[in-house]
Amino acid sequence: MTAEALAGAVRSGERTAVGTVEQAFARIDQVDASVGAFLEVWRDQAVERAADIDRRRDSGESLGPLAGVPTALKDNLSLAGHELNCGSRILSGYRAPYTAGAVERLLAADAVPVGRVNMDEFAMGSSCENSRLADTRNPWDLDMAPGGSSGGSAAAVAATEAPLALGSDTGGSIRQPAAFCGVVGVKPTYGRVSRYGLVAFASSLDQIGPLTRNVRDAALALGAIAGPDPRDSTCSELPVEDYLESIEDGIEGLTVGTIREVRASALDEDAAEGYRQALDALETAGARLAEVSIPLIDAAVATYYVLANSEASANLARFDGSRYGHRSASARSLQRMYTDSRSEGFGSEVKRRIILGTFALSSGYYDAYYGRAARIAGAMRQQFAEAFEAVDLLVTPTCPSGAFARGERVDDPLAMYLSDVFTTPPSLVGIPGVSVPCGLDGRGLPLGLQILAPPFADAMALRAARAVELTIGFECNPEAIR
Repeated sequence: MTAEALAGAVRSGERTAVGTVEQAFARIDQVDASVGAFLEVWRDQAVERAADIDRRRDSGESLGPLAGVPTALKDNLSLAGHELNCGSRILSGYRAPYTAGAVERLLAADAVPVGRVNMDEFAMGSSCENSRLADTRNPWDLDMAPGGSSGGSAAAVAATEAPLALGSDTGGSIRQPAAFCGVVGVKPTYGRVSRYGLVAFASSLDQIGPLTRNVRDAALALGAIAGPDPRDSTCSELPVEDYLESIEDGIEGLTVGTIREVRASALDEDAAEGYRQALDALETAGARLAEVSIPLIDAAVATYYVLANSEASANLARFDGSRYGHRSASARSLQRMYTDSRSEGFGSEVKRRIILGTFALSSGYYDAYYGRAARIAGAMRQQFAEAFEAVDLLVTPTCPSGAFARGERVDDPLAMYLSDVFTTPPSLVGIPGVSVPCGLDGRGLPLGLQILAPPFADAMALRAARAVELTIGFECNPEAIR
């Protein structure tokens, strides 16, 4: 059942919240040894919370829009009293002292967190292979990567271990694994969802969003977690739309822009064909296609990896072994404690990005790297704004290909970074992006279409994603874990 249908059945008394979460745990027990999405499950707490939801319903109390819905949380989202590792050994043993704003809203909507799921260490990666805690596989083919960094979130949803998961997206970390795993992933407008309680990677880019098996569930979940939060100064005060209200209105008469600089040569053959079919689906649904130009989009990956790594260098400086998490047992001085704790606690990809970011911020190089990247991002934002004066929405493939094999790109960072070629531009300019499945490649693996909208037009992006979903008729039914 969808999250929307489950919540409706719990509210009406057709099914119990306890029975719903017990079914989720039964499915986790059945398949997660193969999939490896979950780092920890919270059986006792989830059943206790579900029982309370059932008691409240039976006493006549109205329940929230996600009543009884089992929900998986990415391992960088705080839930008070529960361990929080960010896929890293440097936070081993750390327990969150408070709950993230987005998770508070989930709880207020009567969702039931069932556990935390795997991720690339500190959200740095595109395959979930940078996790230092677990090995997550793609439910469609267990030899394939699930994408990253929210690979555990996408895999859990695709494998029907939970109908809803929260992830975080800095440069594609919700949308890319959603495409690889054949689910829907939403990166909201920057500032639409509070970042309070999300462990920071790059603060000017990070956003929390839902992963679900269909677009209506994504809209329902986004509506539950979005909204102002005074604890996050970047969180918008604009009122939250009802994302389900117009989701079935279709896209008849809308103009959808394709981007001239998104060239077929950047895609593998299957992804190019999938993109063409997705554009046909948009026209079938009533949209008019028009080409626009965003010349700076070619600089997006380089710009992103300068800005994101620079912010990571600053944000991750707090993990030094002195206050929480891993502290080296061999250190004999304060300097050695810092050096040894970080050397032992961080994995190779995180170290690489800290070093690159520190260099970009260093004296004599700041303007040449960080300053220049910031100026390019500003100019790119203006080019996107001009494009949206001509069209209502923009579309690209989510990724240049379907899922790649596990281990295929581990030793080739550049190839891994280029997985984000289409997902980094929306992150740099702060606009919403939805990845919706648009078919299968020749190997039977999912492909995704990325739908982009102007700032705070998240509802329109979801409406278009729903039109594509209905037109293509894709079903998330992975062969490997049926």
